[in-house]
Amino acid sequence: MTDAILVLNAGSSSIKFSVFEAQGGKLEPGVRGQAEGLYTKPRFVAKSAAGAVVAEKSWEEGTTLGHVGGVAHIGGWVSEQLASSRLVGVGHRVVHGGLDYSQPVRLDASVVTSLEKYIPLAPLHQPHNLKPIELLLQRQPDLPQVACFDTSFHRSNPEIAQRFALPAELHDAGVRRYGFHGLSYEYIASVLPKVDARAASGRTVVLHLGNGSSMCALAGGKSVASTMGFTAVEGLMMGTRCGAIDPGVILYLMDQRGMDTRAIEKLIYNQSGLLGVSGISSDMRVLLGHEDPRAALAVDLFLYRIRRELGSLVAALGGIDALVFTAGIGENSAVVRERVIADAAWLGVSIDAAANASGGPRISAADSKVSAWTLPTNEELMIATHTWRLLQGRESS
Repeated sequence: MTDAILVLNAGSSSIKFSVFEAQGGKLEPGVRGQAEGLYTKPRFVAKSAAGAVVAEKSWEEGTTLGHVGGVAHIGGWVSEQLASSRLVGVGHRVVHGGLDYSQPVRLDASVVTSLEKYIPLAPLHQPHNLKPIELLLQRQPDLPQVACFDTSFHRSNPEIAQRFALPAELHDAGVRRYGFHGLSYEYIASVLPKVDARAASGRTVVLHLGNGSSMCALAGGKSVASTMGFTAVEGLMMGTRCGAIDPGVILYLMDQRGMDTRAIEKLIYNQSGLLGVSGISSDMRVLLGHEDPRAALAVDLFLYRIRRELGSLVAALGGIDALVFTAGIGENSAVVRERVIADAAWLGVSIDAAANASGGPRISAADSKVSAWTLPTNEELMIATHTWRLLQGRESS
């Protein structure tokens, strides 16, 4: 009987899932999908590894399936599909591991309690990441579960890169730069040797551009700096998150506008970024095709922030050998890639327009001093791999 790993990635109103089966010593992708609209109008869709829809179900508007119902439906459906396989573990994406967790960890009630203290640092993600874990611990306590953290990959950052210029007591208490999207960067680092040996062993900046966006400086495949910091709102402008902001703005909003912490949280996480600047949409595809000048302004600001942060990361690396674009916008928007590379011409990178239009993977010109690539990320495979290795005893927790 074939062993299988289920990967769950839970958000505020959705749960994405992927199944991987162990075949010939490798994990092969199986069915995947999601349950979305869990508290409004639930919908379930599942696809084969090839992308064909194999199951769909919708509930009436106003139905509250919730995370409990979502996990139950996904679990029941997956169990039916694994008639010839056995589920040996569940891997979860958990955004924040803090100082305690620099590696994937086998989950139990005490670990969950420890992870709950990081909810204030990742309020959009952490509480929802933990819900399916808690549910499965209650209902299937003998089913092994593993947490994989978005912060872990950045623990290789030098101490100086993790510090804020705050009193040492705060730094020691955990107020420091953590960095996020680590599972995505770890995957890119793992496939780079097969794509570009110079990039894998040298100095590479990876641009994870999506609804949540960040950039990471890699030296020899290890993270040395990231645009995200204490929380996942720092750094680049994002779909609805503001990115870097003068802390004095927060004080102004409190003192002069009378905003409390929850109102400010909503502003910087949900009402800013592409949506806030454009007043139209948080979707880059919509903005690129829109004639309203506010849409163009939002795109311009998004690209300007990338240009500024790229210079910072190149300085941290002491030079650059390669650029890699990944995630939703990075993988799919030839326009964004073209404009980023045009802004980075001073680094010695030039684009191959035809290759960029076709999606690469190499999108830099043959004579470009700095190579540029577009590579699909696969956080789910990274989670499944860590889960499989840990449960086999080939990876320490």
